[in-house]
Amino acid sequence: MRKKKLPIGIENFEELRSEDFYYIDKTGLIRELLQDWGKVNLFTRPRRFGKSLNMSMLQHFFSMSGDKSLFDGLEISKETALCRNYMGKYPVVSVSLKGIDARTYETAFQMAVQMIMDTAAESYFLLDSEKLNEHDKAEYRKLLDDHMNEAVLGNSLRQLSGMLEKHFGTKVILLIDEYDVPLARAFANGYYDRMISLIRSLLGQALKTNNSLKFAVLTGCLRISKESIFTGLNNLRVLSVADTEFDQYFGFTDQEVSKMLEYYECSGNFDAVKRWYDGYQFGNTELYCPWDVICYLAKIRVDKTAQPQNYWINTSSNDVVKRFIRESANAATKREIERLVAGEVLTKEIRQELTYPEMYQSIDHIWSVLFTTGYLTRRGKTEGRQMKLAIPNLEIRDIFETQIMEFLREMSGKTQIR
Repeated sequence: MRKKKLPIGIENFEELRSEDFYYIDKTGLIRELLQDWGKVNLFTRPRRFGKSLNMSMLQHFFSMSGDKSLFDGLEISKETALCRNYMGKYPVVSVSLKGIDARTYETAFQMAVQMIMDTAAESYFLLDSEKLNEHDKAEYRKLLDDHMNEAVLGNSLRQLSGMLEKHFGTKVILLIDEYDVPLARAFANGYYDRMISLIRSLLGQALKTNNSLKFAVLTGCLRISKESIFTGLNNLRVLSVADTEFDQYFGFTDQEVSKMLEYYECSGNFDAVKRWYDGYQFGNTELYCPWDVICYLAKIRVDKTAQPQNYWINTSSNDVVKRFIRESANAATKREIERLVAGEVLTKEIRQELTYPEMYQSIDHIWSVLFTTGYLTRRGKTEGRQMKLAIPNLEIRDIFETQIMEFLREMSGKTQIR
């Protein structure tokens, strides 16, 4: 019997469902999002844990132009009243900021302009709308102009939301994926202050002063300090890897991986998959990295003897960790990393909310960054800010052994580690 295709790198929910890819059902996220209501919801998870696919799933569920048949047979389809009241009932504005990756502010700004132009162009019907007056349409045309200024761009998502509400007569759902990527790139390339001003304006107006907003969902890797970017936003709910709410919806559970391996007749490789790719604790749930499981499964489908590899290393930058070591490494930090590699657990104070400049003010912040980006995970219960931290699995330990420890050795060879 022909098996479903493996969704390597597939982040579009419609493509995944319509082109016969294997899908691990995460549509329960929709039910919990609506029942456990939050006006503005920020999910922070490490790279490659299914954030973008979940955002695409939300878009196709709520959008008036979505294909309802994509959800046939999935968990959410059992919630008949919820589907009747919410499925396909809203205009949805969905943007991803992960493409805003540039060496200069000017180039990054043009990338942001292009993103807004592409998003606005999806609603080209507004130019013919009888619900919009000529002033509205003139403002909409500004969102299609590649010469828009910072003021227009900063107000763009709020403006577009207002026009869509006018046209459809219902409030708008806003989805913003990888909101923190432009800030990471800006900090690395020396234009952080200008970029954070732009993102603060874009998100502040879209989320805080937007009367056309039904609700919003954002995703990112790091939780950026509210004071630096979400000033005055009192309706922001942050759902991090430490929170129990929604803990099973980003990443694969033990049962989901076991079922997937059984489907592809690879159950004999379960122990190897678990040792290498399991071990992340989000809330109360232990999870596997989806990207790694799928990539390795693609290998063992063809060759059951194929050895596990490090797939995550090529998808996540180590620049933050290297910068810590270069600027702040000391002998005590090196010894603690060696203890982690040996399988020990460290108890550290974790700050989940930092700005990029704050990160490097203290070597102690390295543990917070390693935790939020997925290099370390929690073991046991949290006591205040104190967490027991460990390397989650063999794959991440391999990164420590081959890259982080090697970089520490390079630094100690060049200069005496303090």
